[in-house]
Amino acid sequence: MDKKGKQTHILLIRLSAMGDVAMTVPMISALAEEYPQLQLTVLTKKPFMPIFDGLENVQVKEADVKRRHKGLMGLWRMYKELKPLKFDAVADLHNVLRSRILKKYFALERIPFAQIDKGRKEKKALTRSKNKVFQQLKTTHQRYADVFAELGYPIDLSHAKPLERVQLSAKVLEFAQQDAKKWVGIAPFAAHEGKMYPLELTKEVIKSLNNTDKYKILLFGGGAKEVEVLERLAHTYENALCMAGKLNLSEELQLISNLDVMLSMDSGNAHMAANYGIPVVTVWGVTHPYAGFYPFGQPLENALLADRATYPLIPTSVYGNKVPEGYENAIKTIKPEEILGKLMGLLES
Repeated sequence: MDKKGKQTHILLIRLSAMGDVAMTVPMISALAEEYPQLQLTVLTKKPFMPIFDGLENVQVKEADVKRRHKGLMGLWRMYKELKPLKFDAVADLHNVLRSRILKKYFALERIPFAQIDKGRKEKKALTRSKNKVFQQLKTTHQRYADVFAELGYPIDLSHAKPLERVQLSAKVLEFAQQDAKKWVGIAPFAAHEGKMYPLELTKEVIKSLNNTDKYKILLFGGGAKEVEVLERLAHTYENALCMAGKLNLSEELQLISNLDVMLSMDSGNAHMAANYGIPVVTVWGVTHPYAGFYPFGQPLENALLADRATYPLIPTSVYGNKVPEGYENAIKTIKPEEILGKLMGLLES
């Protein structure tokens, strides 16, 4: 489908989760660079729509899967809403039941429809306990790019440009209290406990950063429970501020784009910071960068990994949701001093 010189409209489907949606950005950036005549419409959930702000030739459509677009009838309604946009092709970067049903609808008009190969077989080999095949798998970014190659738009991901730093709004400035200190973002939570650094150890990192009096520590998270924990941390340390529960995603992204460094688990915040070219230090428990979810453009030495000599079954799962007995403390083999050293190295370089 190589249509260089002709305006071509492609629908990109990626509904969730936040980190996976954020990982589409470098690929879209490289596409815009190589195929400026390409118009993209991204179909995703409403909370994730701000992730695509600042990208050229991209519009975003909401997939309201809980209400308007729920079930077979809802998906038919979604298709009818998308049809007038006259797509030349569809890139399904999600490949779930919903998008597979949409594929059948688009087939009625014979619109080319390419789907991601998630590499389930090799991911299973990487995460199984017996006969584990421990090797670097294709990155998710490359898997996304492969879908566009199938549609006739091969891309070189090295052409991806970071998103521009976003100017802070008055509201964000009020919460962040701008000053001359360097800004350290810390996102201590993850969807699964298997990839979350213990809060007691995270406190040690925050305490050491706080005591230098050189850095502002901005705490990120979501959900009432996380907000409560982060508020307590912010009250304990003079240089720490809780951003969770105060800003919408668009405002959070403004803030993330202005950080000096981000400390994150293997989670969405790492990918969002990487999209802006912010140095990201990631902490890995029972997951591992080999599964292909490493933040884009970040040097591998910024990943702090649990000790595989002691815990050889790592990675035990792709998402961190499977923690074998005895592996609950694997992430504790990463010492707070290591995290601190990595952060300070980036902040002072």
